[in-house]
Amino acid sequence: MENTPTTTSTLHSSSSILTNYPLISALVAFAIAQSIKFFTFWYKERHWDLKKLVGSGGMPSSHSATVTALAVAVGFQDGFGGSLFATALTLACVVMYDAFGVRLHAGRQAEVLNQIVYELPAEHPLAERGPLRELLGHTPPQVIAGGFLGLVTATIGHFIVWAGSQA
Repeated sequence: MENTPTTTSTLHSSSSILTNYPLISALVAFAIAQSIKFFTFWYKERHWDLKKLVGSGGMPSSHSATVTALAVAVGFQDGFGGSLFATALTLACVVMYDAFGVRLHAGRQAEVLNQIVYELPAEHPLAERGPLRELLGHTPPQVIAGGFLGLVTATIGHFIVWAGSQA
């Protein structure tokens, strides 16, 4: 097999899932974003809420952090000019657009619907239903902060991987 950049990076990156730099970058960015939300909630409310470790919504966007870290790590590993980076970047853009576009508006609609149901008479069949989840999407600053977190996470990971390969 000819030793081209594509085959070399493919062989290197598929050697073990435990050393898959793009995957690890994405998972670390997700964990950091969720931890920030978890500890911020504790700081504000003075009690723990384990749902904050896995729930969506809030500052920063873990969706944005995850897909940005993945795209940047793929770029560092396989090159920013390749089709793999283009695919990862496109996916990241779609996810971030969805986070502050579609899901944010769905959450705002849930707020309105919950208020309408709350004001219904007790005998109305819908009055018995539980409330819809309102915290579904993100504001633009939350998406930007998540993207920045993903960028920083993947960049630090790149320097760690690079330093390890120089040793």
